[in-house]
Amino acid sequence: MEKREKVTVKGIKGSRHQGAKIVMLTAYDYPFAKIMDEAGVDIVLVGDSLGNVVLGLPNTRGVTMPDMLHHTRAVARGVKRALLVADVPYRSLSVANARKLRQAGASAVKVEGITRIKTIKQIVGAGIPVMGHLGYLPQTDPKPAISRSESLIGQAKELEKAGAFAIVLELVEPKLAKKIAESVTIPTIGIGSGKNCAGQVLVTYDLLGLSDWSPRFAKKKIDLRRIILRTLREFVAENK
Repeated sequence: MEKREKVTVKGIKGSRHQGAKIVMLTAYDYPFAKIMDEAGVDIVLVGDSLGNVVLGLPNTRGVTMPDMLHHTRAVARGVKRALLVADVPYRSLSVANARKLRQAGASAVKVEGITRIKTIKQIVGAGIPVMGHLGYLPQTDPKPAISRSESLIGQAKELEKAGAFAIVLELVEPKLAKKIAESVTIPTIGIGSGKNCAGQVLVTYDLLGLSDWSPRFAKKKIDLRRIILRTLREFVAENK
């Protein structure tokens, strides 16, 4: 098996200048995290999307700090090489909570929006790397919509100035995403924002076809839900 070097914040930040593409996927438990690490995924994100895909919640707002800490610890046990990033959940942004996520095993935290840019600066100042998130913000926006506002360019610059090492662009119009990528020196990681970002991120359950519903832009590589359902029905039939 090819031995890969440990992925670091410094390496991700510098990857854009080397022309290297970043691959980022979500994980919420030990088995998936271990497989992703072995597969060569660069960044494993413990996303608050666990509210939708794991906990059965209608959105991410119901995800709590205890939820994020529990799942971050599980994922951290499976990740040896990839960079582990954890979402700061809804209404939980503080230096203290960022420290808790670090203690749970995350190398960095991801923060949606710039409404609390001062706190983001404080987290970075405390030595905790921050990944930004612009465009569609699931924690505060009622439903997914394509972002077309040129103000995102200024927001991206503000995040870079605050010390963010990368920015996720979710559902940003592709031409605008390209402009944003060109306006900052840190890498942008797209999700439904076109191909001109330095990397791509997806919810793993969407990629594998495990979700009941997936966004239109998600590239489903296999329909595992159908395969698992068929297998379990066969097992039930055999034992009835």
